[in-house]
Amino acid sequence: MMRRLTLAVLFLLAFGARSAAAQTCDITVTPMSFGTYTGTVLDGTATGKVTCAGSWDIPLNAGTGAGATETIRKMTGPGGAELSYEVFQDAARTVNWGNTVGTEPTGTGNTTVTFYGLIIAGQYVVPGTYTDTLSTATTVFTVTAIVVKYCSVSATNLAFGTYTGTLINSTSTISVTCTNTTSYNVGLNAGLATGATVTNRSMTGPGSALLHYSLFSNSGYTTNWGYTVGTDTVARTGNGATQPLTVYGQVPAGKFAAPGSYTDTITVNVTY
Repeated sequence: MMRRLTLAVLFLLAFGARSAAAQTCDITVTPMSFGTYTGTVLDGTATGKVTCAGSWDIPLNAGTGAGATETIRKMTGPGGAELSYEVFQDAARTVNWGNTVGTEPTGTGNTTVTFYGLIIAGQYVVPGTYTDTLSTATTVFTVTAIVVKYCSVSATNLAFGTYTGTLINSTSTISVTCTNTTSYNVGLNAGLATGATVTNRSMTGPGSALLHYSLFSNSGYTTNWGYTVGTDTVARTGNGATQPLTVYGQVPAGKFAAPGSYTDTITVNVTY
């Protein structure tokens, strides 16, 4: 069962634009809410209303996150963990909103501007609340996000090759990426063969013929890999990086199945 990450980012801005001594400028901006973040690229927007009698420009600094720049800003969360995000001037999200000449928007008179936000994909940081403070020429505003635990998984095929009646082994790699500190269990179901169980799996071949095989979690081919959490699954703790797990497959000797190609499909279940 895969749980979904809910990530809400609130982008609040009350800003007085740079102004000459003889003019008064102001900007108000709606909150920017990114909504739910599940590890993929996520966009958000905020609309600013500029009130100004003359010309204006709106600089935006790098924020307070350690190592942050004007192009990659960082919110800080539990234990100093960081969540990267970006702010752009255009809807295509190609023109960065910075704090130096040429990287900040300029204009004249009353108008509206849009802040285009983006949370970078593939971040598996520690779950919790993340915050940052950004500064303009005359004011500061906050950015916040809530990260909850989530995981992603992929796997390579397990190919036994040619079976001639003698025992044959092969392996597959399951790659799991979970938010840092998130505990998870990886289970393998029984497959698609008629009558199969997690301890008695079979590949299906010509005329529905079956070829028995087993899946193990250890290189000694003694610990069955099943589907019940706490009984026969594999438990790990995420560290924010991809963690490989090896599946050890075995076709026992002495199986005289009909010649042909045999296949099965196993579902990988990550519980966290």
